[in-house]
Amino acid sequence: MNNLKERELVIEFSIKLNETNLSPLRSGNISVRGFEDDKEGFFITPSGKKYETLKPEDIVFLSLDEDKDFLAWFNSGKNPSSEWRFHQDIYKNKWEAKAIVHTHSPHATAVSTHRKSIPPFHYMIALAGGEDIKCADYATFGTHELSVNIINALKDRKACLMANHGQVAFGENLSKAFELAQEVENICYQYVIALKMGQPKNLSLAEMNKILDKVKNYKSG
Repeated sequence: MNNLKERELVIEFSIKLNETNLSPLRSGNISVRGFEDDKEGFFITPSGKKYETLKPEDIVFLSLDEDKDFLAWFNSGKNPSSEWRFHQDIYKNKWEAKAIVHTHSPHATAVSTHRKSIPPFHYMIALAGGEDIKCADYATFGTHELSVNIINALKDRKACLMANHGQVAFGENLSKAFELAQEVENICYQYVIALKMGQPKNLSLAEMNKILDKVKNYKSG
């Protein structure tokens, strides 16, 4: 089978979604940028299958210029995640994105229901690329409108919340995209705790700019 490595990688991290409780059961989706038959595109989890049952042949390859509706794919036996569109648009708009992790992690999802950005109450927010973490406006899952909203929220950033839905993060590889999704969930967990004590004191824009400069030079292990 072609691209076995990419397909197995998607399966490995899909199972981790369940194991780490970033996304329970069949929720969330994962993709990795790649090529098939000389076409640039991405390998993405299928719709409606339990992650622990996935096989390499279940992982769907979509090209970056493929534009068909989900029902047509479903009827043809090609069954990508219903959220394929925003994966495609992130890869089109973010050359640095090599992998994407979308989750319905508990605290990020809870915070997303308030439809507000997460302010700089903690310097680790800079890991997402900006002085705050934006929340993409709500739109029905799988729609072009949602995809546009996510791209807007990801301006100058590598992660965002999705209103009344969850979160999405990307990275230079699947391991880093997954780690960033974990960081966003942890930040949201801390934010929920902080709010129980009242409104937290936020870091200044000047301080966050200092942190962002440091983060650019930070190399994780």
